[in-house]
Amino acid sequence: MKHMTGLLFLLALLWWVLSGYTKPLLVSLGIVSVLFVAFVAHRMAVVDEESHPLHLSLKLIRYWFYLLWQIVVSNVKMVLIILSPNPDINPRIISVRINQRSELGKVVLGNSVTLTPGTVTLQVEGDMIEVHALNEDSAEGVEQGTFDERVPASIEEKP
Repeated sequence: MKHMTGLLFLLALLWWVLSGYTKPLLVSLGIVSVLFVAFVAHRMAVVDEESHPLHLSLKLIRYWFYLLWQIVVSNVKMVLIILSPNPDINPRIISVRINQRSELGKVVLGNSVTLTPGTVTLQVEGDMIEVHALNEDSAEGVEQGTFDERVPASIEEKP
């Protein structure tokens, strides 16, 4: 029930922020559309702890700020490499053991690595992630596992 309530709140907030309408007719149509989408999601049985991880909300927001910072830092490094007369490019593929057990945690980790310039996730299988790194610095960042330690979905291990 809490996941459905969270979904309703999130959909209503998203509709209102994106539309900006305040007229009663349009707001009532928005409420009807939000209720319909929530009904369809409930009938499809897709509203659960993995599709709507309410317990990760605050941790996920902190993680997004960390990810945003890492993206900015990596972009600056990539710009320096591109503008350098002797670019430090030494591409390689590395495999690193990860701590993520849930599918959600693995997806968040793989996407986070791919969003960071200089690295691309090639495969996540079992407890290993395979990453293409543009240079040694990018490879070391993945091998250190800072993203893996900070992904909040790791607590979502299922019995």
